[in-house]
Amino acid sequence: HVQLVESGGGSVQAGGSLRLSCAASGYTFSSYCMAWFRQAPGKEREAVAVIDSDGYTTYADSVKGRFTISQDNARSILYLQMNSLKAEDTAMYYCAAGPVRGGSCKHNYWTEGTQVTVSS
Repeated sequence: HVQLVESGGGSVQAGGSLRLSCAASGYTFSSYCMAWFRQAPGKEREAVAVIDSDGYTTYADSVKGRFTISQDNARSILYLQMNSLKAEDTAMYYCAAGPVRGGSCKHNYWTEGTQVTVSS
């Protein structure tokens, strides 16, 4: 069965960096579309960064130029490198994975989330 295990959250001061990791198993890693989402208290969940099975990436406008999504297909790990962190990046971050259906990612599998707190 599909399993995603997330790590790397924590607390950092504004301007700092963190890297999140998501180790996947139970499916052919490179065949799925994967993404990082986040949800801050009182706000809706939003997609932060997406990488499809061809390696094409998209980012939320709020993180462009600061965050980088990447994946290690040999080790089945998804990463989110977060630089120049801001207080507004504070949220619970989730890794999600799923197949592409009808031209869009179907994120059927999720981690429990890891907290990222940025202090100003």
